[in-house]
Amino acid sequence: MQSNLASWASAFAVYCKPRVLAMLFLGFSAGLPLLLVFSTLTAWLNDMGVARSTIGFFGWVGITYSVKVFWAPVVDRLPLPWLTSLLGKRRSWMLLGQLGVIGGIVLMVSIDPQTQLWWLALAAVFIAFFSATQDIAIDAYRIEAVITQYQGAMSATYVFGYRLAMLVAGAGTLFIAEPSNWSLEIALADAWQFAYLSMAALMSVGVITVLIVSEPEHKNDSETEQLEAEWVNDVTHGKKGKWQRLQAWFVSAVVCPFADFLHRHGRFALVILAFVGCYRISDIVMGVMANPFYLDLGFSKNQIAAVGKIFGFIMTLLGAFTGGILVVRFGVFRPLLAGAIMVAATNLLFAQLALVGADVNWLALVISADNFSGGFANAAFIAFLSGLVNRAYTATQYALFSSFMTLPGKFFSGFSGVLVDASSYYEFFIYAAVMGIPAIIFSVIVMRHPMARAFIHSTKA
Repeated sequence: MQSNLASWASAFAVYCKPRVLAMLFLGFSAGLPLLLVFSTLTAWLNDMGVARSTIGFFGWVGITYSVKVFWAPVVDRLPLPWLTSLLGKRRSWMLLGQLGVIGGIVLMVSIDPQTQLWWLALAAVFIAFFSATQDIAIDAYRIEAVITQYQGAMSATYVFGYRLAMLVAGAGTLFIAEPSNWSLEIALADAWQFAYLSMAALMSVGVITVLIVSEPEHKNDSETEQLEAEWVNDVTHGKKGKWQRLQAWFVSAVVCPFADFLHRHGRFALVILAFVGCYRISDIVMGVMANPFYLDLGFSKNQIAAVGKIFGFIMTLLGAFTGGILVVRFGVFRPLLAGAIMVAATNLLFAQLALVGADVNWLALVISADNFSGGFANAAFIAFLSGLVNRAYTATQYALFSSFMTLPGKFFSGFSGVLVDASSYYEFFIYAAVMGIPAIIFSVIVMRHPMARAFIHSTKA
């Protein structure tokens, strides 16, 4: 009994470690830009009278996050002039990404959505690019900053900060963008501009954190270094010219991270990638239409913001914290399976809300369940992905996983508005729930593979 209590106490104590706490603020910085180019942007466009079918295609902006694997090797290996020597490899790229997001938001508010829609889309892509760059660096920092046993807690605090930022960028932005909340008369367009500028100011949370935290130690194991040297030598044939140096950099930065993953997991690597690709499809596809759904159902922006602020915040905290504790205490796979089931099931609640109508109690239930399941599932899933990464190629390999994680969902989300127009919100959420079934099946398959036993052993505190 005492041993069991001590084990639980040890699991809880991990949240007091400084680098674990730092992930709360870095997660906030990572999560803030996402909704500004995703569901919050769709609410802005809806207010400006943009057609729903057009709004749906803005979901493709999120594909930027899904293709970040293409420039992750640059973030992993290329030093930034002056910044890298001052801050280190991970912190310098985090800062560059944050400054790019701030600049992109300022650019976005100078564009009229009604007359310059294409320019607004380009500004959204600009923000998404620098936000994705920040994500690459933060993910690498998170994995390198602590030992494997603490990745569950790191992912939980990251998810909590991330979801808190999504709450601020979602409910907070909607609250600010509501003209009736102002004592002075203000145009709807001006309210939206001020709301987005407020979000740009909040990115300073990430900037300050980057300047305070310490750079993690970067290590390569001898086996990885030997394999990389062999792969480089096979391409360059031992020659030392400029062309050979370029070839060597490309092989070590781009080819080796993927070759290493295939070398370690063999053919089962394809199963892992398929699992990663389908785990969040249900959640991502649903997310594009969430705010237009609430508004079309008859809820005011104030109601959406208030319910999201109260119930969303509490349940996000509870879900992320619960997921992190269970990962530290029991390993990653059982929470991973539970998270897949919960994410699919919450879409059925959205379908029921479509039948019930503008009932605030049902809105609170749906948002609560969605935030709890999202926080819980992401904590487990991030811990799972972190355990797959070879720390010699942290940024590139994790970017590969996160790209596979979001690309299918982002692609299908672009058709969400078309699907709603062709059927109904009720049928749309049923389809979204069905999309979550493959994630459940793959969770079981991966759990039963021999790789899982070693993984569980390495991540269990």
